This record gives sequence, structure tokens and C-alpha cells, in this order.
Amino acid sequence: MLRLGQDELAKYPFLADAGEYLQEQGFTLEQFGADPDLRNLVDKALDRVRAAAKEGDYKPDLVDNEVPNDAALIREVFSFLLAIVLLKVSNAHSLVRRFSLSEAMRAEKFLERDLGNMSDESNKQLAVRIIGDLFAVKIEKIDEELVIPVPDYLRHAVHFHEREWKLVNRRVEGGSVYLTPHETVRLIRKELDGYIRSKITKARTPPMIRGLEDAISEVSRMAEKFATPVQFTGEYPPCIKHAIGVLEKGENLPHSGRFMLGTFLLSRGQSIPDIAPLFKNAPDYDEKTTLYQLNNLAGNTGSSTKYSCPSCDKLRTQDLCFATAACDGIINPLQFGRKR
Repeated sequence: MLRLGQDELAKYPFLADAGEYLQEQGFTLEQFGADPDLRNLVDKALDRVRAAAKEGDYKPDLVDNEVPNDAALIREVFSFLLAIVLLKVSNAHSLVRRFSLSEAMRAEKFLERDLGNMSDESNKQLAVRIIGDLFAVKIEKIDEELVIPVPDYLRHAVHFHEREWKLVNRRVEGGSVYLTPHETVRLIRKELDGYIRSKITKARTPPMIRGLEDAISEVSRMAEKFATPVQFTGEYPPCIKHAIGVLEKGENLPHSGRFMLGTFLLSRGQSIPDIAPLFKNAPDYDEKTTLYQLNNLAGNTGSSTKYSCPSCDKLRTQDLCFATAACDGIINPLQFGRKR
């Protein structure tokens, strides 16, 4: 079990036991709706949710990566816990996924700083233990670099499609892969996001809290803009149906899955403006980035390279294959249905 100090609780509030922490501090949820002196904590919780919905920024009350006082610690931990309460009560499923990713990316920055701060051994060691205990990645420091065993690297790098994450493009010595602090924490983003999301999912949904109706209504409003249902027509292979279903639920489709979906639909003759809305429900959706990536796949950028849909063998190695009898021995999703 990780033992956390004040700074760590503020940077990684998802590691704290929500119920125990509230009780230890002598608070009940009802107090946050009834006590005007606690309104600033509700407002800070809303700031965290707004940041996830891209309707504002959240600025932690930290100075040089540390909590300056007890009040700052309370604000950081309570705002995270209250944000979860607002999300649960408002039943904002699509926003939950964006919130977990937003919090994961914020935690990444703290982990990266702690891993990169070689002069502060205690911070570095805690970051190493967080990554090791939660995500089963063994990290060691060799000189000024971080190394992890090849099996640990491969287990997490499978989520990436970019060339720089291929093992042949990494520095490997003695069965270990050399990484920067940024690459190390980026490697576990999917698992970190999943860990935070599971904490939210497992949290008990409290009844409506008097005095928080306006805050809950605002969260519901923010969630509505991400609730656009995804529509598709035609008979798609199971892998493509699964990818669209993941996006429809507002879950995070890995880069390899997005590559598969984009190249498949482009090869089927669909236009970029028709394809782009499919990704709108992705937790990290950004319209500019999506259009750029689709144009890149279509060969409309500087390289003019048009990418092809991956083979079924490739998709199997990426855990993206969901073959059924209807696939009938095809070797590429684009062949689906042609034999019937």
C-alpha cells in the first residue's frame, strides 16, 4: 500500500480513499450544499469538470509542485472528490470519460516532473512506486536515464501506432528499454486513465444533495454536448463495428484503433467531413487534430502518402480483431462481405 504525504495527496488525489478522507476531515456531503463557506470547494470542483469539457482551465493550488499550506491540500483533494460526486449525481457518462482522461494527463505532468527531478530522490522514488504498484512497470535509473524491462514496455507500447514506439526504434540494452521521463509516463496513460475511471465508476452514487442543484445542472448541460449518438449504415466487419461502438459510448479508442477505422472508411470512399464526426465522442476529441490526422491518412498532407487499412493479422496483434463466422477467412477488413 502506498503511503502518501500531503504533496502526493494533492497531486494524485485519485489514490486517496474518498470516503475515509472525508470522514477523517470531519465533513459530510450534505455540508457542501448547506454551508456557504464551503462553496469555494464546489466551485473548484466545477473548474475541474469544466477543464475536462474544455470550457475552462483548472489551475492546481500548488507552488513548485508542493502544497503551500493545509488549506491548499483540502482544496485539491476535496475538489477532486466533489467533482466525482457531481458527475455521478448528474449521470454524466460521456463527461466521466473526459474527466478521467483530463485528470490522467494532469497526473502525467506531476509524474514526469517527479521522475525528471533527479536531485530529489524522495519524489522520484514515489513516482517509481506509483507506476510500479499500479501498473506493474519496473523502473530503474541508470545514470540520468530511466529503463524498463522489454516485456513491460511491449505490454504497454501495443497501444501506440506511431513509429517511434516500435521496439526497433528504441534504444535497447541488456533486455531493457531506455526512456525519458516524458516517454515513461506517456507509456502508461491508457492504464492511468482506466485506473481513475474505475475509481469513479465504482464510487457510490449519492442521492441529490440540496444546495448543489445548480452545480449538478451545469454538469448535466456540459455532458449533453458530448452525447451525440453515432450513426452508421452498411454492413461493417466486427472490428469496425466494435471501434464505432467504443466511440459511441464515449470511451477512448487507442491510436491503432483510430488508424484502423480512419483508413477503412477512407478506403470505402467516405469523405473526411463524413468520418470526422465519428470521433466526436472520444474523450480527447479535438476537431483540428482529427481533421489533420484524417487528411494525413488520406495522403492530403506534405508526405502525400496514402495509408492502407491494416491486415487482420496486424489487428489481431493489436487486440483489435473481433472475428465472427461472417468474416469467412478474410485477410483484411476491406474484404468483408465480398465473398458472400
